[in-house]
Amino acid sequence: QVQLVESGGGLVQAGGSLRLSCAASGSIFSINRMGWYRQPPGKQRELVATITSGVGTNYADSVKGRFTISRDNAKDTVYLQMDALKPEDTAIYYCNVYTSAPWPMNPDYWGQGTQVTVSS
Repeated sequence: QVQLVESGGGLVQAGGSLRLSCAASGSIFSINRMGWYRQPPGKQRELVATITSGVGTNYADSVKGRFTISRDNAKDTVYLQMDALKPEDTAIYYCNVYTSAPWPMNPDYWGQGTQVTVSS
């Protein structure tokens, strides 16, 4: 069973920065992909950014140029540096990891979520 511990959320003014961290532990399989998703108030969960073990990255168009995802493979930790934050970035941010666990094991895990609030 994989445990994910998120940190770094909070309240910030528009134009400010925050850095989210998510540390994974307990996996006996390699972690292939790590990422961040968010759920704005009243909306569905959406992709923010993902990064593979080979450090290939993918970003939502709405955060390109402002957010940077990175990972420390030795620590099984993923980071999300969020700059030039906007009020529309306000959401609960969820960490996600996808492991190499074979079927029928569950390869997909989610963190508990951390609140990010951007004031105008």
